[in-house]
Amino acid sequence: YGCTLCQSFAPTHVCVITPQRYANCGAISWFDGRAAARVDPKGPIFKIEVGEVIDPVKGEYSGANEAVKKKSLGEIQRVWLYTAFGYPHTSCGCFEAIAFYIPEVDGMGIVHRDFKGVTVNGLPFSTMADSTAGGRQVDGFHGISIEYMRSPKFLQVDGGWNRIVWMPAEVKERVKEFIPKDVVDKIATENDAKTIEELKEFLKGKGHPVVQRWKEAEEVKPEVVEAKPAVEAPVQAPSMPVTMGGFKIILKDAKIVAKKVIIRKAGKEK
Repeated sequence: YGCTLCQSFAPTHVCVITPQRYANCGAISWFDGRAAARVDPKGPIFKIEVGEVIDPVKGEYSGANEAVKKKSLGEIQRVWLYTAFGYPHTSCGCFEAIAFYIPEVDGMGIVHRDFKGVTVNGLPFSTMADSTAGGRQVDGFHGISIEYMRSPKFLQVDGGWNRIVWMPAEVKERVKEFIPKDVVDKIATENDAKTIEELKEFLKGKGHPVVQRWKEAEEVKPEVVEAKPAVEAPVQAPSMPVTMGGFKIILKDAKIVAKKVIIRKAGKEK
């Protein structure tokens, strides 16, 4: 089912509600959506035909794509329901929590609306909400509901709970029984880490699954090879066209000298 109740302040936002993904506000489940759509089929909560299953892991369905495209007036073309990257579900502004990427540890943090402190990345909920809201698809800033954290498909493309590294103690306690037992004690709270450096030390000490990602990243670290020509060889051309800003600039009798050539070996894509 779909919901556009928040379009008054997030014009391109469309909630796609599945049995595994509550509305971002946490107030509408799949059953709630079905009941509302039956009572008022032309209302802001409506049925979405599943259509073709394009990717069951990412949660991409042709019917959902078509509905979101129509309801967002073409602004949003695709939606992946179970990831915070690529084509993530749009975020309105009344989401219960935010899943945010922490590049320093290649992990995800979670902060809920009631958390009044500063998160481990130095930002409060309000600041990250400004970067997340508005009906946009923002890589690494993902509005979610608390109930979605209880789903077995919670951020499954990104690694699920094995990718979560920090969250407020209050939220952790609320969803604790749904966090895998081998990970629950390895996720830091504001009581364990208040800075990125403290978080790194905590994760190393606990042996969090993301630490293995660090090791793998080190193994495929791009090599930098510097090659210096024995003799500087200027490149000379009688005429060299360059296109900039819609204009064509022709350099005549130009000499280009390269003092250093850097060759980088591309690493594996994550």
